[in-house]
Amino acid sequence: MSLDEIYRHLREYRDELVPPPGFAPPEISGGQIIMMMSPSRAHDLNALRIRRQLDSQLTGDLVAVNLGDVEDVSLGKLRRPDVLVVPESAFEADSSAEDARGIDPHAARLVVEIVSPTNPENDYEGKLRDYPAMGVPHYLIVDPRRGVCVHHWHIGSRDGRPVYEGTAPYAFGDKITIGEWTLDTSELRRYRPETA
Repeated sequence: MSLDEIYRHLREYRDELVPPPGFAPPEISGGQIIMMMSPSRAHDLNALRIRRQLDSQLTGDLVAVNLGDVEDVSLGKLRRPDVLVVPESAFEADSSAEDARGIDPHAARLVVEIVSPTNPENDYEGKLRDYPAMGVPHYLIVDPRRGVCVHHWHIGSRDGRPVYEGTAPYAFGDKITIGEWTLDTSELRRYRPETA
């Protein structure tokens, strides 16, 4: 079975799957469906505050959203960012990509992932591998467990695989410049100790 056939099968299964209570819509990567717990209120509050800050700086057709799948059928990858900066036009149907139901990742300007207390490796490893392969120019990891952020940018290649060559760590309280936008991380909240 080819990668394309495996992905189509997984995508069909994912579309029919009703996540159990307490689980978010699944993602697909590495030939697997990835199930995640539903985000906590603290997670969602941070996503809201990031989106609100970005909204005030975006111009033209660009929007910051907390919805939508980012999908690259040719790579067999479907991710669901916590915050996505993309042209609003990317949500319009594209007849040339009839197999894809998600947003073309090449349209994304920035993805933000807020680390889950229960599965941090998904953001630090899986998505750090997937987003440069999908052509996303800026990837920000926000980690409320430790009160840190890491900005990744500038896609290059290592051992024939796309990787981010630029990496900058920050602490909550810092102002982060991402492309033409700035995020004030003093607005972000750490997880309470019992959830971290």
